[in-house]
Amino acid sequence: MTEPTTSDSSPHSAVRPAQGYAGDLPATLAWQWVQQGQAVLVDVRTDAEREWVGRVPGAAAVAWKQWPGMAANADFDAQLRAAVPEGMKVVLLCRSGVRSVAAAQRAAALGLEAYNILEGFEGDADENGQRGRIGGWRLAGLPWRQ
Repeated sequence: MTEPTTSDSSPHSAVRPAQGYAGDLPATLAWQWVQQGQAVLVDVRTDAEREWVGRVPGAAAVAWKQWPGMAANADFDAQLRAAVPEGMKVVLLCRSGVRSVAAAQRAAALGLEAYNILEGFEGDADENGQRGRIGGWRLAGLPWRQ
């Protein structure tokens, strides 16, 4: 297995080491890998989040937990395996890059080369507790639809 690399040498392009999965990476690098056919993008947010907040075109929807109640998705393993062809990397996206860590750890336990997308879809909360202004997929100007 080769080390993940990119032609962009900026600090925002590097894969960061992680505990229990292949690493953490910025959304821009994840999108680059997807466009180059190196990885499958899996959105682990709830169906409600994707419907109400926005979705990434072409991303596989495999919820880690489901709303309401945030119960674990009992079919996560099977759905993830179905979404990721053998030998492909998987980059996992959630709201803020927290649930996708747990999903990446589970994916790695299933034998996948799994990466967490830092800052998630909406980024970190600002001083007013609002998302969408500090980091994240949308703020990076990457593809998404309402």
